[in-house]
Amino acid sequence: MNYELFIAKRIIAGKKYKNSISSPIIKIAITAISLGIAVMLIAVAIASGFQGKIRDKIAGFKGHVQILNYDNNNSDVSTTPIDIHQDFYPEFKDIEGIKNVQIFANKAGILRTKTDFEGIIFKGVSSDYDWTFFEEYVIEGKLPDFNQSRTRDVLLSKTVVNRLQLKLNDTINATFLKTSTSKLPSNKKYVITGIYNTGFAQFDKNMMIGDIREVQKLNKWTENQVGGFEVLLDNFDKIQEKGDEIYSKIGSTLNSKTIIDMNQTVFDWIKLFDNNVWVIIIIMIFVAGINMITALLVLILERVQMIGILKALGSTNTGIRKVFLYNASYLILKGLFWGNVIGLSIIGIQYFFELITLNPETYYVNVMPVFISLKAIILLNLGTLFMCFLMLIIPSYIITKINPSKSIKFA
Repeated sequence: MNYELFIAKRIIAGKKYKNSISSPIIKIAITAISLGIAVMLIAVAIASGFQGKIRDKIAGFKGHVQILNYDNNNSDVSTTPIDIHQDFYPEFKDIEGIKNVQIFANKAGILRTKTDFEGIIFKGVSSDYDWTFFEEYVIEGKLPDFNQSRTRDVLLSKTVVNRLQLKLNDTINATFLKTSTSKLPSNKKYVITGIYNTGFAQFDKNMMIGDIREVQKLNKWTENQVGGFEVLLDNFDKIQEKGDEIYSKIGSTLNSKTIIDMNQTVFDWIKLFDNNVWVIIIIMIFVAGINMITALLVLILERVQMIGILKALGSTNTGIRKVFLYNASYLILKGLFWGNVIGLSIIGIQYFFELITLNPETYYVNVMPVFISLKAIILLNLGTLFMCFLMLIIPSYIITKINPSKSIKFA
């Protein structure tokens, strides 16, 4: 009706409650929605940031899927070699979504200086290695070049360098444990050509990257023997599916494991973030909904006379309820707008300026990571709008209980 449209426009414009008793209650409701959506956005951004950073770091050190000899499955040290000539190397021809297949071999050892020593895992890689991950975290020097005939260049973490009081381009003495073919430990010298710092203490504290030919020589292997293969995927979300496909394509003497299987404790820990986020979302929507219910009831009670007049003029209960629900939706949208401004601003500040730092020993990262997709922003806003609107439908039925004659007489 024209009366309903006129009243709706007046209410939405704010001319009816701007200086009324309901004004502070409406402001509180808008504030509650703004803070609620801001908290939800920040919670989702932190959870997504943590999950993305941690899984990317683990994949950077180990690949998404590792193919190993069965004898090596429970150890970070390569003990039984695999022949490099496999049907799936250098690429899986029958599986889509494979970014790279690269060889590696690990050897346990000790780095020594005149005053100190540190246990390490020497990870040998070849010219097929994808350096994308380490390019982001190299803080000094450069990446080793394995295209030359032989190199003693290594990449060492800032954690190990600081503990041993070393610096870039220093020569480091390394001792490696005996092998089945050699009863004496091997002593080698390497040059630190690059220093990295991922903030993932679990790997930074003992991982040294170098030439796989050095590991092959230490283990008395031939150039066609490697410790295993790392498979990098295009899409982490399909890791379990691709892991199963990879397992079906390799030989019977080999086994494949995803990084989720190899680091179950870490991935179980980051899964808890999803539970925490859902709890926060439910609480925030509930609080915002309660505040909107209160604001709607106050608006209705403040306009009992108006409702009675509209009913006397022939307006239906449904039509009048729509007026107030439209108005409530406008208030929700206003709260969502300011909540998005606040939440996304905080996320942006942390993303660009990294103000909040963390202990990498506990959280595996040294800076609070944040990431949020456009899809998540849209779903959070639509979900909040829908749930709050849904919670307002039942309270709006109070309009049907208002008697026109009594409400007009009361006025």
